[in-house]
Amino acid sequence: MMLETERLYFRELNQKDFASLCKILQDEETMYAYEGAFSDDEVQEWLDRQIARYRKWGFGLWAVILKETDELIGQCGLTMQPWKNEEVLEIGYLFNRQYWHKGYAAEAAIACKKYAFEKLNTDEVCSIIRDTNTASRNVARRNGMIKTDSWVKHYKGVDMPHDRFVVKR
Repeated sequence: MMLETERLYFRELNQKDFASLCKILQDEETMYAYEGAFSDDEVQEWLDRQIARYRKWGFGLWAVILKETDELIGQCGLTMQPWKNEEVLEIGYLFNRQYWHKGYAAEAAIACKKYAFEKLNTDEVCSIIRDTNTASRNVARRNGMIKTDSWVKHYKGVDMPHDRFVVKR
């Protein structure tokens, strides 16, 4: 277990989580900010990337488990992400749609912020969010973040404006 909150605990993702990840990453509505649902191969690449991040940095997107049911309800964690001409520490989150609007994403993101400041001893952490993703922007604000700058990312042949929300220690 990496982290724990009142209702959630976090652990590293592993191959046994593939089916649970598919429920998230293959849902069209959940994945609108990524221009659509992932194929099985793309889900596997996503999972492999998280496992590689654990080995490289000791962190990545973690499985978020609901204590009450011991079910994987989402992912949240820390990753290094490109932003303009640098690499920044980002809190990312992506949850199964049936668990939206219950405060889980904000609870998880706040725990990751605390982990970044206390365990990684960083002075700043951000969330990079597509400009159309209102729910994720609200989570960032609940995590004490403010919008600092914008940048257009290119993904799947689409120009996607993104904003960077930042909180300092």
